[in-house]
Amino acid sequence: MRPNRLTFFAAAAAVLIGFPAESQPANPASAFTYADLADIALKAPVAAHVRIREAIPLRGERAVGVPPGVTRYYVEAEVLSLIRGERGIPERVRYLADVPNDARGRARKLERKDQYLILAARVPGRGDELSLVAPDAQLPYTPARADQLRAILSAASGADAPPAVTGIGRAFHVPGAIPGESETQIFLQTANGDPISLVVLRRPGQTPRWAVALSEIVDEAAAPPQPDTLLWYRLACTLPPSLPRQSLSEADPAHAAAIQTDYRLVMEGLGPCARNRG
Repeated sequence: MRPNRLTFFAAAAAVLIGFPAESQPANPASAFTYADLADIALKAPVAAHVRIREAIPLRGERAVGVPPGVTRYYVEAEVLSLIRGERGIPERVRYLADVPNDARGRARKLERKDQYLILAARVPGRGDELSLVAPDAQLPYTPARADQLRAILSAASGADAPPAVTGIGRAFHVPGAIPGESETQIFLQTANGDPISLVVLRRPGQTPRWAVALSEIVDEAAAPPQPDTLLWYRLACTLPPSLPRQSLSEADPAHAAAIQTDYRLVMEGLGPCARNRG
């Protein structure tokens, strides 16, 4: 090994030790859901498609803090394409990867020329060194997974990107002029203060309709978000199963019950946020 690898081992291992053992994947990366990938991708300053040049399993003091059933590798890789990363990265990078063992408890080999998607951060002051943002942030490359990763990151960086939802604000219910007609609007709190609200419209003899408003103006032609999109993820993977009491503080009991019913309609429409990671 080159002498400077010793320094790399010490610095990079200190980062990996900080990951909790439960961050290890409960299922193989092939079973990752959209939410699993978005969870990792959205916090990664660097995303790249790489090809392994060298992968060395580490033992003893170089694998301190490695959970049972996992093997730590020192990896040197060639960057085939940079998916995300301001200022770019070198053509070759190195990092540590904690890889779950196979069903028999044996280390899974990282073969030369194997291809992966990595989600990482730069190591300050070390141009070619990266630190994976999670122990399972090295994913076997497939064109479909790469396309999904690009779609997530593209949606997150767009001018119209839906902001992260941090809570639920006030909710209001307005009955219509005829029986069975009503409108409910539930305001969400966001990380950057941009408006998001859930709108449920009921009309006599019609199936209730709900949509998401991303501005102060409610577009009655808007539709619910499609599954496995960033807006769907922001809602389905963040919203609580029921409204908090403070959101209903300005509603009388009848209106509060109607708001809760409409909120359940939205949650059912979003469906579960499936995750397979630990």
